Amino acid sequence: MIPYKTFLHPVLCTAKPLFFGLLHFMQLTSEQVQRIARLARLEISETEAAASSAQLNGIFDLIARMQAIDTTGIEPMAHAQDVSQRLRADVVSETDRRAAYQAVAPETEAGLYLVPKVIE
Repeated sequence: MIPYKTFLHPVLCTAKPLFFGLLHFMQLTSEQVQRIARLARLEISETEAAASSAQLNGIFDLIARMQAIDTTGIEPMAHAQDVSQRLRADVVSETDRRAAYQAVAPETEAGLYLVPKVIE
């Protein structure tokens, strides 16, 4: 098994950790955001880097707050609301017209349509 830290990029690993209760999350600087953008081959200005670092740090804060919640004994949900799809009754709504369709076909045999051979 590959350790989790193997997948982390050195830029993110050197970010300053901030503590939120017992959990901590990373605080990115605008220089680190610019380095990440350069690695991703994205051109980003100083103001965009500052705005992006603020947004990313907000996301890290939200993640830390969500991880701080005790979820023991709570079952995972497939959907945020307890909804079910309404299904219609499985009832035949059309009559069988196979005999009428095959009556106008050029050739049929044993209930199958016969077509000319196209590949030799």
